[in-house]
Amino acid sequence: MTLPIISMPLAGQVLGSTRDSFVIAEWEDPGGYGDSPFLIAPPHIHHNDDEAWYVLEGVLRVRRGDEVVEARAGSGILVPRGTPHTYWNPGEGQCRYLLIMTPGIYELIQEIHATSDRSPAAMRELFGRHDSELL
Repeated sequence: MTLPIISMPLAGQVLGSTRDSFVIAEWEDPGGYGDSPFLIAPPHIHHNDDEAWYVLEGVLRVRRGDEVVEARAGSGILVPRGTPHTYWNPGEGQCRYLLIMTPGIYELIQEIHATSDRSPAAMRELFGRHDSELL
């Protein structure tokens, strides 16, 4: 009998790995940026990976293609593969959310956080290695 994997409260941690079918990470953004949105991720496309957010606290906005969708605590947003998107916290307060992603997106995010070269050319190449495109 295989026992289920149970995670402690995520609080900045990750449930799943590159060996699993999906990965869930809890992240937060402090908010309070005023009228101009501070994008948590630059506009991009994942050509073969879906991505979803579930809001635990606060508000999250996602530009999904040509529409802007707002999710408040207790709701979620799915961005299907091939859809240009970005997201931000529009509120004055903190937003905590779960990011539900494929191992490919998780690997991409890990590489983004690990690299010191944030030049546009380096980021475009990094996204391309993960079948994604920086817009």
